[in-house]
Parts: sequence; structure tokens; C-alpha cells
Amino acid sequence: MTNGTPLKKKRGIKRIFGMAVLFLLLAVAGVLLFATATEYRPAEREAVAVEKNGEEMPDRAALQSGDTIRVLTWNTGYGALGDNADFFMDGGKMVYTADKTRAEQNLADIAAGIREQEADIVLLQEVDRDSARSFHMDEADMLRTSLQELPYSTFAWNFRTPFVPYPIPPIGKVSSGLLTLSAFPVTEAERIQLPCPFSWPVRTVNLKRCLSVHRLPVEGSGHELVIINLHLEAYDDGEGKAAQTDMLRDLLQKEQDAGNYVIAGGDFNQVFSNTDMSAWPVYEGKWQAGEIDAAAFPKGWQLMMDSTHPTCRSLDQPLAGADPDHFQYYVIDGFIFSANIEVGTMQTLDKGFASTDHNPVLAEAVLK
Repeated sequence: MTNGTPLKKKRGIKRIFGMAVLFLLLAVAGVLLFATATEYRPAEREAVAVEKNGEEMPDRAALQSGDTIRVLTWNTGYGALGDNADFFMDGGKMVYTADKTRAEQNLADIAAGIREQEADIVLLQEVDRDSARSFHMDEADMLRTSLQELPYSTFAWNFRTPFVPYPIPPIGKVSSGLLTLSAFPVTEAERIQLPCPFSWPVRTVNLKRCLSVHRLPVEGSGHELVIINLHLEAYDDGEGKAAQTDMLRDLLQKEQDAGNYVIAGGDFNQVFSNTDMSAWPVYEGKWQAGEIDAAAFPKGWQLMMDSTHPTCRSLDQPLAGADPDHFQYYVIDGFIFSANIEVGTMQTLDKGFASTDHNPVLAEAVLK
């Protein structure tokens, strides 16, 4: 009897261990099955609804050749990446990076910053509509309401999953995308799916990045102003960025060949090879942006970033309380203009990264 008791205990421990392993495997299988069953699978091309905010707002006169327009792009960091935040994907620790009060204040400050620039067209990235990380606020609706002087808007999904199971605590539900606002009527908008560099199962709970393409008539010309809002890949090995850039370049050229005016703007997550980045060196061990070769674009295309100020700051640590002179900054937001557009000014607006980890970029251009 005395010799059998230790043996029974060992068998009991093995049984408990085996049940624990089985439970873990079943849990992982359940998560994978759920993620696969609920994966966002957009079509290659989808029409996007154009909304009119405030029917009482009078329409602007139609665009004409010779008009000057002001276009602004800004990654809003889903209202939760202010100067207090770091983020685990960039070497920081935080998953949830703001409380609701701070997120609401960040969005209010972003809206105020847009309004003071009096832009005609605004391209926003990382705008949440029902995400755990931003307290399930409809940020697109909040920004539309705040910016009624830009009555035409579209929203294209870029990230849509009921549950991201990592890290601990998990990110949870994410519903996010690209919000475009315009003072001028938008006659048509389309979501064009970009190549996704991730395979199963990572792909199931990852971003499905896209180009949000808008058509604005240019009166008397028979052509259109084509506005493209974008947010290209950040965390791949480089092949995804390259494939997405190639697809963007082909689309831009097709539109210019049709005689249209074309502006693509947003967060490229890459630097342009024709921009001097010497003021913002990348420190050892920090995230490295890719590079878009300006020479790979046909003659006449204008790839423009303003490196006077950085457009993005690292999220490996909070900016508040850090040494700003030894912080990691990047220039990855900007515009691409077709040859038939004359760019007057383009500048990065220094907002100090108070409400988001990006600075806005504003361009003023003339339709030739």
C-alpha cells in the first residue's frame, strides 16, 4: 500500500497535466476557428457610400481648372495615441493607451487642428468606429459632426475583426479605417483592396489595408480630381510595402493617363527617396521605415514629404517626460501629385504629437 500511493499521485499529476494541455489546445483551436470564421474578407473592389452631413450646408461651387485647393492628411492614432502613450507593437508596454476622457479630448483637439487650417479635403487614417481600444466610440461620426464645413465624407474599412487575441490583456475588437472629408461634392468613391502580406492564421485578425479612391468632377474639363486616402503596411518584412506601393503606382498612372488630376496622401509608413531625412536618423534597435524609390515613378510624378518637422514619433516610450532631443522621429506621411497639378506649398504642421503620434501635413495646389 505504501509503495502504491506515490504511483497513484504521479498518475494523478499526469492526468491533471494532460487535461490542462488538452484544455489549452482546445482553447487555441477554438480561437483559431472563431478567427477564421469571422475573418473580414472584402472584395477586391467595393463601392463606398458618400454621405452628406447637414443638408442645410450649401454646396461649394464645382471645381474648375485653375482652382487652388488645400488638402490635409493626418493619422489620428484612433484618438488614443497622445503624448502619454507607448505601444507594445513598437517596443512599448501599453495595449490600452488612454482612458475615455483622454481619447475624447484627443479627438476634439484633432478636429480643432483640422478646422484652423481651412482645408478643402481632409484625409484621415486610423479612425475607429467600434473598437475596444477606443471605448467603442464612433470616431468617424464624432469628427463628421465637429467638421460640418466639410459636408461630404466617406469611410473605408482598413481593420475589422471581432477579437484580436493578443497580447495580454488582448486588444479585443477592432473596427477602424480611413475617413475622407471634402468641402466639394464627391460623385463616386471606391475601396480597392491592397495585397495582404500575412498568411493564415495571422492574416485572420490583421489589417486588410486598402486605397480609398474618390472622384470629384472638374467643371468644363471632362476630367476628374481623383483623391486617394491611404495607410500602407507597417509591420511586414518589406515585401508587403513593395507590393502595395506597386499597386498604388499602377493606379496613379492609369488615372493620369485618363487625363485626371490625381492626389494620393496619407501614412505611407515609408520614406520617399527624394526627401532629405538627415535631420531624423534612425537609432539602433528602433523601427525602420521602408523606402519608396521616387525614380521608379514615371516622369512628372511629384512625391513630396516635408522633413522640416517629423510627421511621426516612435511609440517605444511616451513622449511626455522624455528628452525630445533624443527621441526617435520619422517622416513617413506625405503626398503624391500628378504632373498636371502645380504644388504651391506643402508643410508638416508641428502639433507636438500631443493628441496623436503623427503630425498633420498640409498642401496647397493648383489644378493646371
